[in-house]
Amino acid sequence: MPDFLLQAAGEVLSLNVMGLIVIGTLLGIVGGAIPGFTVTMAILVVFPFTFTIDPVAGVALMTAVFVGGYSGGLISGIMLGIPGTPSSITTVYDGRPMAVNGEPGRALGIGFVASFIGTILSVVILVTLGPLIARFSINFRPWEITGLVVLALTLVASLSSGNLLKGLIAAVIGILLTTVGYDANSNLRFDFGFVTLESGLSMLPILIGTFAFPQVFRGLESGAAKAGDAGVPAANVEIPYGVILRDILAEKVNLLRSSVLGALIGALPGAGGTIANFVSYDQAKKASRHPERFGTGIPSGIVASEASNNAVPGGAFIPTLALGIPGDLPMSLMLGVLILHGMNPGPLLFQENPVLIGSIYLAMLVSAVVMLVANLVLVRWSVRIALVPDAVLAPVVLVFCAVGSFALNNNLFDIWVLLGAGILGYVFDRCDVPLTSLILGVVLGRTLETQLFRGLELQPSWTEFFTRPISGTLFALAAICIVFSLVQDARQKSRLSRAETHPESEGG
Repeated sequence: MPDFLLQAAGEVLSLNVMGLIVIGTLLGIVGGAIPGFTVTMAILVVFPFTFTIDPVAGVALMTAVFVGGYSGGLISGIMLGIPGTPSSITTVYDGRPMAVNGEPGRALGIGFVASFIGTILSVVILVTLGPLIARFSINFRPWEITGLVVLALTLVASLSSGNLLKGLIAAVIGILLTTVGYDANSNLRFDFGFVTLESGLSMLPILIGTFAFPQVFRGLESGAAKAGDAGVPAANVEIPYGVILRDILAEKVNLLRSSVLGALIGALPGAGGTIANFVSYDQAKKASRHPERFGTGIPSGIVASEASNNAVPGGAFIPTLALGIPGDLPMSLMLGVLILHGMNPGPLLFQENPVLIGSIYLAMLVSAVVMLVANLVLVRWSVRIALVPDAVLAPVVLVFCAVGSFALNNNLFDIWVLLGAGILGYVFDRCDVPLTSLILGVVLGRTLETQLFRGLELQPSWTEFFTRPISGTLFALAAICIVFSLVQDARQKSRLSRAETHPESEGG
């Protein structure tokens, strides 16, 4: 075993870090199990507490919440028919019918084991691909890094189906927020005469506000009464281990395919667990000898859904660690933890801090084991979590957000930034503006500005960005993403127009 892994094992397997992993995994499961709370919200609540602990412990805690949260979403999806997280939507298609048919324990057990295996396989992919990508990108200079950031922003915007323009505008606004205050050359910008703006806007309150506020208010507005919808009493849930083992063995090809798909899709900036969920479910259905049985309560659907969405964290870590480009919203926060601890995610991280990289590998593996054991042992209690009303959750979450934002710099102005970002996020959410693009703009804005002007200082000509082989390829891919998205949107509008004009032909 390499020395850095031995060192990482010494840190991760210490009593305090193991305790944080157990707590983080349980908090993730709870957050994922509550409909509408989501994995990201659970991470947002924990995020501020990572500043008072060392980097390894902080990243291990966040990783544990990440892993636990993705598995928790299946609990409410199976027991209530309401996915706890968007990445568990397709789990409902077969998990809920299986539970209604008198086998909730079997449905939950298949989901838990598939989640565990998906996470383990994603770590294998992370360990294999992460260092390779880091070695390839280690010679990236300002022009290549600028192209990479532009590609990430356009890719996220293009994945916002039907909202390309809104996605691009949101990304630009996110970048503009990072330009407040002094730049690298000590030029003061956008302070509007306020001394408090001279030091810029803190990233943490913006990240928390833009996502947490819309999520909380959406839950309150929906007013969906979860109590009484359980359908399957929690006391009746028992895990049939023998049956589950046979189901998993019968689905080994599906399990492997879905895990690999989930990890690879997770590595695409902005894609995330929801897309992985639908793609893997669709592929499992196409590969099945009996596709007509999908949606009736079969193990194949649950395995495909849960293996893929739980493989996303391992995949999402690849661009985050190797390139400094977050794979999804939770990874944006993970990137924030590393930056606030004085580290620079990117290809050099693998050389400069291999112990941290090894700690992430081990934290994911330990979290996966804790997640499986906790879900199987505590299943009768965890299924009750889904019934917690939004009216109870909302004030608790908002208080945590405010305390965390203030604790970063002990600056009351950060509370106002949180409030302003929350209002902006809520307005964007109501107007169907993709929040992922806004948040990615905030996270990558400083990097884009720094690398763009560094490239211009080294070579004043703008053509250098487009004539260098790698940077030119990255900018070309960004353009292709935009064109592809425009074509897809045009086709979708054309289909909708035909459906409205000839409804009888669409109905067959």
